[in-house]
Amino acid sequence: MNLTGKVAIVTGAGSGIGQAIAQAAADAGAGVCINYYGAYEDEAKAHAASLPHAIAVSADISSPEDVAAMIATTTKELGPPDILVNNAGIEHSTPVLELELSEWDKIVGIDLRGAFVCLQAVARSLRDRGRGGSIVNISSIHEDVPFPGYTSYCVSKGGLRMLMRNAAVELAQYKIRVNNVAPGAIATPINAATLADPEKVATLQRIIPLQRMGQPEEVAKIAVFLASDDASYVTGSTYYVDGGMVRYAEPL
Repeated sequence: MNLTGKVAIVTGAGSGIGQAIAQAAADAGAGVCINYYGAYEDEAKAHAASLPHAIAVSADISSPEDVAAMIATTTKELGPPDILVNNAGIEHSTPVLELELSEWDKIVGIDLRGAFVCLQAVARSLRDRGRGGSIVNISSIHEDVPFPGYTSYCVSKGGLRMLMRNAAVELAQYKIRVNNVAPGAIATPINAATLADPEKVATLQRIIPLQRMGQPEEVAKIAVFLASDDASYVTGSTYYVDGGMVRYAEPL
């Protein structure tokens, strides 16, 4: 999984899975743009400073103007991007009958619109350069599995599945590959409340066949594989990193 000479943009890379992917891409030899927005600014800048060829860039990924500026900065400082990892995402628990449009718009705006804005902008750059490239979306098992209370999140991830599939077919002519990585329960800051609740941890251990939560680094390895030339014949697919959670079934 050699990324030497390549440049990767990783969105939402100030913490958790995105941070692990940025580290893994750098370890594989890539120059890395660590994207953040609002939270985790200090962490993103410190992480970029610790890597041999990296920058931290603030950008609202739902804004085409911010994304264009991020790509321009990346190109100036590191070189044009060969790889995009659409990792940025947010979630919030609200029953569907109480879900306000403002919350719906905020979550779908980041989790789906933002992924599309980044995909389109980077894919245009890759097409114009004529070298091909790889786009990896960090989706979720909830692109398939219902998650009561998280309707806007699940809708975004379901939409991301079809965005990936359509884009993979349309962009193949430009040698641009598009795939999803779908994590299950991963030990990240976004799951801090779950990790602190022994009852919830016990439930997860019961419904995950491998009987544990995953680590961000385990997701990062799959993302880097899909970004690399080792996955040169892989496009249009979702790769689950969930300990078998999406296949959970109890006997009667």
